[in-house]
Amino acid sequence: MRYSRWIAGTLLSLTSMGIPHTVIAADPQGDELANAAAVLAQQQQSAGIALADEIWNLAELGYLEYRSSGALQRYLSENDFQVETGAGGIPTAFVASYRSTGADESDPVIAILAEFDALPGLNQAATPFRSVAQEGGAGHACGHHLFGAASSTAAVALSQWLQANDVRATIKLVGTPAEEGGSGKVYLARAGVFDGVDVVLHWHPGDGNSASPSSTTSNKSGRFTFTGRAAHAASAPDRGRSALDGVEAMNYMVNLMREHVPQTARLHYVITDGGDAPNIVPETAQVYYYVRHPDRDQVVELFERVVRAAEAAAMGTDTQVDVEVMHGNYPVLPNHTLAQLVNDNLVAMGGIEYSAEEQAFAETIRKTLISPRRELGSQQRIAPYQPRQSMGSTDVGDVSWLVPTVGFSTATWVPGTPAHSWQAVAAGGMSIGHKGMGLASRLLAKSAAQLILQPDVIAEAKAELRRSQGPDFVYAALLGDRKPPLDYRK
Repeated sequence: MRYSRWIAGTLLSLTSMGIPHTVIAADPQGDELANAAAVLAQQQQSAGIALADEIWNLAELGYLEYRSSGALQRYLSENDFQVETGAGGIPTAFVASYRSTGADESDPVIAILAEFDALPGLNQAATPFRSVAQEGGAGHACGHHLFGAASSTAAVALSQWLQANDVRATIKLVGTPAEEGGSGKVYLARAGVFDGVDVVLHWHPGDGNSASPSSTTSNKSGRFTFTGRAAHAASAPDRGRSALDGVEAMNYMVNLMREHVPQTARLHYVITDGGDAPNIVPETAQVYYYVRHPDRDQVVELFERVVRAAEAAAMGTDTQVDVEVMHGNYPVLPNHTLAQLVNDNLVAMGGIEYSAEEQAFAETIRKTLISPRRELGSQQRIAPYQPRQSMGSTDVGDVSWLVPTVGFSTATWVPGTPAHSWQAVAAGGMSIGHKGMGLASRLLAKSAAQLILQPDVIAEAKAELRRSQGPDFVYAALLGDRKPPLDYRK
């Protein structure tokens, strides 16, 4: 029979966090039933490891993750999910859905996010010392191979749990490409992929275990391409106009800006094209900028200042500049109602225990880290529950402004390891990464099951989202109406 117990109990106030809302206390019988979903997720661990290792070895870049995306789709399809490919007009994006027997639109719809793109130039073997397996190759330095695999195994476990317990709901695994600078989720959000979803769950690899409500910075990026006039740099420099001069003039002015921006702002750039040879006045040159701030309106304002610096640089060097907005992300909007539920589950599950071999690996890799912020052994613990502000960015932010969203991190890397490092690639390719991934899969499955059993918690999470949005909120993507930059990593 369908499980229909509604949760009742003490209402716990979280107004001390600055957002008035309530959380409904857990019901022991419901918790026991939800635990069965975590057990099913554990049974998928071997399949998850195989998926993660396959994607780790492929290490495909954003919007080019055809085989990685395909591996997840095959696994989900083999487990009775209906897979829609090309979601949002993106070839490697997909939505895999499972609707239990008798379920309809009135029953809960839970979406779980799955990432799978790698980073350029960070290829690394699964060793505790620097060892490049493929010179110049990509690497999973942000652990998205683990992200995609854990989310997928959790989704399959939930589908099995729904059927075994005659519970009505829909599970959606949303395959989201190009998180690293490609804003894949923004295009999916803009296309309505999350319409009709009640709650979104996600997670991220890390060097510790935390389910605290956290936000990120908003982010907008652009490529600034200067065009000048080529000439012989020695015999006819007066007849040339250097596009590289335009880039350097722009960078100089933006660097002067740094004294006059909010302290929580971040500006970073890389010159992607500086010319072809010293004896040729560069006809084209390009610089790629990221602008970040916790407030999306501030990001828009700062980006416009960077654009004005580029226009001034072009005027001063008698060149032209073209600005292409590459991506834009909202800051993550925390949902305390959901975060408390997930945190309680994470505390109950506990952290990560290393074997003797894993401990030796961790001790060796720790010697390569500079000023690690976490001590070895912290992977066994759960970070205290408290709101946090990250200076990084993620395209999960846009999703969180549209649907109640909750995320967490688990210790898939050696404590003290920074993201986007070879050390993260190394741990993610061996059992330390696999253990953190397994914890994430179990936590996703149990938390989603609890939410399905507690429609009043879902209702409160939605009410909190509406309060946080404010009465005048209208979603508009920071990247405008541009099409997905499918070739940005080519």
